[in-house]
Parts: sequence; C-alpha cells; structure tokens
Amino acid sequence: MIRVGVVGDYDPGNETHQATDAAFVHASAALGVPAMGTWTGTDQLAVGATHLLEHFDCLLIAPASPYVSTEGALAAIRYAREADIPVLGTCGGFQHMVLEVARDVLGYRDAGHAELDPEGERLVITPLSCSLKGQAMPVTLVEGSVVAAAYGREQTTERYYCDFGLNPAYVDDLAGAGLVVTGTGPEGEPRVVEAPGHRFFVGTLFVPQSLSSPASPAPLVTALLAATNR
Repeated sequence: MIRVGVVGDYDPGNETHQATDAAFVHASAALGVPAMGTWTGTDQLAVGATHLLEHFDCLLIAPASPYVSTEGALAAIRYAREADIPVLGTCGGFQHMVLEVARDVLGYRDAGHAELDPEGERLVITPLSCSLKGQAMPVTLVEGSVVAAAYGREQTTERYYCDFGLNPAYVDDLAGAGLVVTGTGPEGEPRVVEAPGHRFFVGTLFVPQSLSSPASPAPLVTALLAATNR
C-alpha cells in the first residue's frame, strides 16, 4: 500500500480536489499497487507538526489556495525536500514549492506571494499576464527532465485553475538553488519546476489530475506513486 499525504484544505465541492482523489485510484490501478490518499489540513501543520506526515510514502500539495495556513503548507514542503520524500505540487502547490525554496534555500525570508501580500517587496509569485482559469494550454517539457520522462514525450496539453505564477525574474536564482524550470507555456512562461537532485520534487502550475481517467491516468500522479519505490 502506497500512503499518500495530501496537504491542503479539503473542499468536497472543489472539482480539483475530487479529481485528486480519483487520480490516485487511476494511478494505483495502472501500477497494480494499492494506494490511498489521506488529506491533512494546512492548519494542522501550522505549528510545525510535520510528524503528522511521517507515515506517508509521498506527498501531494493540493490545488486551491490561499491555504488556511501558508506556514503549514510551507512546513510540509520543507519536510519533503529535506527528507527526500517524493512530492508533487499542483497549482497552489507549485506556487508554494517555489516560495519554500526561495525562503529556505535561497534565504530570501521576505520572499512573497502576490495573492497573500500584493505590496510585498520580493514577490516570487506574481499575477499572470492573463488568467489561466478554466483554460487548457500546451506545455513544452525539457528533454531528459523528470516530467518529460513521466509523460514519455516533450509536449502535452494541460488544464489550469490559477491567476498567479512564478515571477520570471527569479528563475535564475531558483535554478542556482536547485529548482529548475522544466516546462514552459507557449511564450516560454514557467509552468513546471523540479529539483533534479531530489528523488521526486515536481511542481506544476497546471493541475494534471484534472484530466486523469481510468483509461488515461495522470502521468505525474503515476510517477509520484512510482517514485516511492526508488
């Protein structure tokens, strides 16, 4: 049994949360290995209670933000990064993976998210030039990357639910900290980040689980589960 910790504030009416639960079922069937996702609210992790995550084999940082506790989400990401636990962040999860690396690896303690602090001086997450909510858009994946290997190709079309993304001004800084852009939009905009030195540390601005089905499981959810055996 693969035990997946889903870090996020579960809303049964949120279609991306419904899709996340379903994606584990699809990926589990594809791998022939039972898997179970268990949600942990960000407020439960707000005081650094990452011991609540220790029995999970991997983590998924869920879509739909702002989270009840930003610090709880960041604590979970830091735990996964430092303990080399496979982790996938989608939409808000992507944004907070970037924020965690900026703060805890680069040492930018004032690194901010424009949705949470629009007037922040060092905004690593900023509004997109155009909202991507409800859109399916092409993504180009870097050859040899973890995400390209998961898809088995270098082009995909994915669905988005967000208005905020990685500020391009920090792409080089993040790469120096070990978090590199491996997927881009039509104009070269950052859409996927990963940490090559990690067992599986991938963030996507899109929500891959939203297109998952029994016949076509989400490749990155399947890759996340498979990474627990490495």
